[in-house]
Amino acid sequence: MKTQMIALLSCCLALSCGHAQLAEKHFSGVIEKVVSYDYLLYLPEGYAEGDRAWPLVIFLHGAGERGKNLEQVKVHGPPKHIANGEDYPAIMVAPQCPPKVWWDSDALQALLTSLKAEYRIDADRVYLTGLSMGGYGTWHWGGKYPDEFAALIPICGGGDPADAERLASLPIWAFHGDGDTIVGLKQSQQMVDAVNAKDGQAKLTVYPGVGHDSWTETYANPDVTAWMLAQTREGR
Repeated sequence: MKTQMIALLSCCLALSCGHAQLAEKHFSGVIEKVVSYDYLLYLPEGYAEGDRAWPLVIFLHGAGERGKNLEQVKVHGPPKHIANGEDYPAIMVAPQCPPKVWWDSDALQALLTSLKAEYRIDADRVYLTGLSMGGYGTWHWGGKYPDEFAALIPICGGGDPADAERLASLPIWAFHGDGDTIVGLKQSQQMVDAVNAKDGQAKLTVYPGVGHDSWTETYANPDVTAWMLAQTREGR
């Protein structure tokens, strides 16, 4: 069966509302911040048969793919491989970040909650990966909601070392090029070092001579996908 990429042009992020509604308290009262994500959805061959639960891979794109055109999300990572006709052994969801903003962990968490309610997802096999801005999003979302994920694969991103203790329970495999002048290698290195200082299980693969594009080789490597899918939340 030919691989299909399904574009969902809208998604419900909170109850019956079409937006994730996040309240922030200020001196003047309560201000609502509204964030919503359109996303690409891939259902693997065999999903429609039976009632088995499937692993879920969430892919967070980089800054260059922000916007209102889901075709942009297909240029890198799992969406690119699926759009090129490759089979993928999991449900894959790739949200698109609106223009001029960064990934919001709470809105992403609302999206994940809605996905779990709508699709047959194995809650012990939810994986998060992203590149550049999406690498930062992976570190931050994983650090805020670590119990949701079985493993993280952040690529050429960075995070907050203060999240290290919460991330220490997660299998993490980070990737970075040592020639990256957009996001320096030290961003990944300091996160991996901080997690492992808290008795974590993070590892870092460094590509010699590679610049910012450390994702093409990573997502083309079947060993990376195999490692990711071998991790389980219940196995931690």
